[in-house]
Amino acid sequence: MIDLVISLIAFQGTAIMASLPTDQLIDQAHLNWDNRTYDFVKIDSNHMATLIGIDLDQTPGIYNIPIEILIDNNLHEGELVLEVKKWDFPTTKLTVEPRYVQLSPESQVRANREANEISALYARNTDQNKWIEPFIIPLEGIDQGSNFGHRRIFNNEPRSPHSGADLAANSGTPILASNGGQVILAKDLFFSGNAVFIDHGASIFTTYLHLSEIFVKAGDVVEKGQLIGNVGSTGRVTGPHLHWGARIKNARVDPFTLASH
Repeated sequence: MIDLVISLIAFQGTAIMASLPTDQLIDQAHLNWDNRTYDFVKIDSNHMATLIGIDLDQTPGIYNIPIEILIDNNLHEGELVLEVKKWDFPTTKLTVEPRYVQLSPESQVRANREANEISALYARNTDQNKWIEPFIIPLEGIDQGSNFGHRRIFNNEPRSPHSGADLAANSGTPILASNGGQVILAKDLFFSGNAVFIDHGASIFTTYLHLSEIFVKAGDVVEKGQLIGNVGSTGRVTGPHLHWGARIKNARVDPFTLASH
C-alpha cells in the first residue's frame, strides 16, 4: 500500500524540488530515479526535501518513482509521479571551413584530458547540503540568460547542446558564488577559459566560465554571495560574458531554475 503520493510536472532541463511533510518524525527518506539516488533532508520545521535534476535530454513522459520512507524503524512506501514535458530548444545549422571546428592534435589531447577531469569531478557526492539555502544569480542586476540547451550543427555534425546559460556583462563585472560550497576546480581550461566549479553537496554543482580573473582556489570553502572572479572572454568565445552552469547528479539543468527554489 502506498502511503503518500506526490505529483510534479517539469520541463526538460529544469531543477525541481520534491518535499515531504514532517507531521510525523521521519528518520530517513530517499527515492531512486534514472540510476540516481536522491536523499530527502530537513529544510525547515515542517518539510524534508530533495532537489531533482531533469536533464535537458530526458525523455518526456510520466515516471512513477518509488519513495522509501523510514518512520520509527518502520518502512513506508511513497510515490513521486513525475511528468516530464518536452521543451523546444533552438537549433542552429552552420557551414564553416573545417579549420574552424577541427582541433589540432595537441589541442584535442588537452580537451580530452580536461573532459575526463571534469567528468570525475561530477561523480563526487558530498554531504555539505549547502543547497538547502536558496540560490542566487551570480551577477547583480541580471534576471535572465540565453542559449541554455541551444544545439549547434557544424557542417552537418551535431555538437553537444549548450549546457549553461550565457549572462551578458562587461569584462570585469564581479561574479558571486550562487550558493555556499567548496571550490573543486579553479583554473584555465581549453574551451572554458578561466573556470570555477563549486560543489554544493548532494552532487549539486554550479560552474562559472570564461572569467578574466579568478579569486578562489580549489579546496576553498565559499559562502553564498562571495566574490569568486570577474567576467571575461577567456577560452573559446567571441566576447565577454559569464557562462553559468548547473548540474544535479550530472543532469544538465538551466541554472535559473535552480535559483527559483
